[in-house]
Amino acid sequence: MKIAFLKKYLTNQLGLIGLGILIFFVVTAVFAPYIAPYDPDQRYKSTDHPNSAHLLGTNHVGQDILSELIYGTRVSLFITLFASFVSAFIGTSLGVIAGYFGRTDFFIMRIVDLFLTIPRLPLIIIIAAFMRPSVWNLVFVFALFEWSITARIIRSEVLTLKNRPYVDATRMFGAGDFYILGRHILPNVVPLVVVQLVLVSRYIILAESGLSFIGLGDPTAKSWGMILHDAFEYPTIFISDAWMWWMLPAGMCIVLTILSLTFIGYALEELVNPRLKLLT
Repeated sequence: MKIAFLKKYLTNQLGLIGLGILIFFVVTAVFAPYIAPYDPDQRYKSTDHPNSAHLLGTNHVGQDILSELIYGTRVSLFITLFASFVSAFIGTSLGVIAGYFGRTDFFIMRIVDLFLTIPRLPLIIIIAAFMRPSVWNLVFVFALFEWSITARIIRSEVLTLKNRPYVDATRMFGAGDFYILGRHILPNVVPLVVVQLVLVSRYIILAESGLSFIGLGDPTAKSWGMILHDAFEYPTIFISDAWMWWMLPAGMCIVLTILSLTFIGYALEELVNPRLKLLT
């Protein structure tokens, strides 16, 4: 089943393009110390134009921008992927519990409804403003507010799966709840979880960049958003050509990552729901 799913995914051109871009950034993040030409904290001549020594020039304090960009891949992807996995785990766990064990359904769904009605971005900004700036605090904030949609979707799928004839037959033969969950429920909700993981990642990387851009990120961890923040703070950023080699590369990295996640999401949704392919 997993091999068939992978083969179908590999036939999707958009999915392959998205996966290729994401793999490129992941490899860059993992091997950043070997790829970056300099230590991102090392200082040289400030606001130096791109040259043979510094391919993207230097920033206002003399740090090599290309090295910052490469190490920033680590921070941005870590926050995005870790927060996405945590929120997916919370949402999946609560969705499975609510859908399978009916006694907790009402209570869990009212909490989900509460989180769904809360305007997420303004509240995230307020909480981030009052918390100590750090990578872990950003992960906590994003994981706290991004699980509710996943919980509702997984709960709906579990409600459908637990009433299937083969599940009833398994229960009649004496199978326990944990066996049914592990054998028949969870394997069938994994594709939906993966789709939600991709969709949530797309939102989180944009939100993290936005928070860092307005100064609510961790100033000691150079993410792409913090690079944009530092560039925007420079007085002559828009009346000189500095934006081309300081702001533009970080912005393009954010756009490409979101684009790759979007392509992957489209491909996965077509596999999970084949009816979508008929509409395109």
